[in-house]
Amino acid sequence: MNAPIRAAVIGYGGAFNMGKRHAESMHLTGRMELRAVCDLDPSRTEQAAQDFPGIKTYNAVQDVFADEEIDLVTVITPHNTHAELAIAALQSGKHAIVEKPMCITVNEADAMIAAAKERGLMVSVFHNRRWDGDFTALKEIVEQGLIGDIFHVEMWGGNYGHPGTWWRSYKDISGGAFYDWGAHYVDWLLNLVDSPIEQIIGFTQKRMWMDVTNEDHVHSIVRFQNGAVADITMSHLDRAPKPRWRVLGTKGAIISKDKHFEVHTEVDGVAASIQAPYKASNWDAYYANVADHILDGAPLVVTPESARRVIQVIEGTGISAQTGKPLVPQYP
Repeated sequence: MNAPIRAAVIGYGGAFNMGKRHAESMHLTGRMELRAVCDLDPSRTEQAAQDFPGIKTYNAVQDVFADEEIDLVTVITPHNTHAELAIAALQSGKHAIVEKPMCITVNEADAMIAAAKERGLMVSVFHNRRWDGDFTALKEIVEQGLIGDIFHVEMWGGNYGHPGTWWRSYKDISGGAFYDWGAHYVDWLLNLVDSPIEQIIGFTQKRMWMDVTNEDHVHSIVRFQNGAVADITMSHLDRAPKPRWRVLGTKGAIISKDKHFEVHTEVDGVAASIQAPYKASNWDAYYANVADHILDGAPLVVTPESARRVIQVIEGTGISAQTGKPLVPQYP
């Protein structure tokens, strides 16, 4: 393919200006161009045309898939539509990117991967937060060997309060409370602990917010084949916040603080505590890598297989919570 990659965005809703943010990141690569935007709401495509003069606008997804001048489609829609729209894009001969989470079920993830392989196309997930400054700093600390081998990870996210009343709060559309920010947390974890998953154990609570259908509180325990254990909590029922990260290793520990990590380690046999500042975030690196992958054959950073593992943990947590039994992944 010759540059530029001609891209379309499906979903230009006003929340967080995500469609605009994706399009701007595409342009920053210097190798991709936004050619079209599709949204069911005509007012949103009108806004897209103002933001990016000269683009095509559509109000039906079939028109995007039929457009032979589109090479890649990014899907920014509710979670339960990701698989269907990505597969349709792939079947129409276009590369596909979906916002996180990849989809709702492992079966959907497998279907997306199969569709991409069948057509020789790329499918990827916008796990842009792999380039968050706190996470890149954390990985660097671990890779420098300051805490030794990781054997225990605690991750927390949440608050105490109503989760909201839009589609993200309804389980049949969002997948559940673990599928939103939880997708970032699980992706971080799986890029920190380099081991296959052995077992997933889940617990959920539904006690307060009965006007929405997502769980109020989700607790996931992930056991890895190397013996490491991760404990993840996402909650709307927690009045006692904890650090986002608490990582224990054979030589030390890392705890997240405001704007920095507190690292407990050993230097020349002497116990030491140091502060490691967070790095600058670089979300635009995601689309830069996609362009390099499509145009130059560079390795894809966010592979669909890695995104599938995220769904495996999230879906597996829910299945375990429902059955009261640990879940052993189909493949780790």
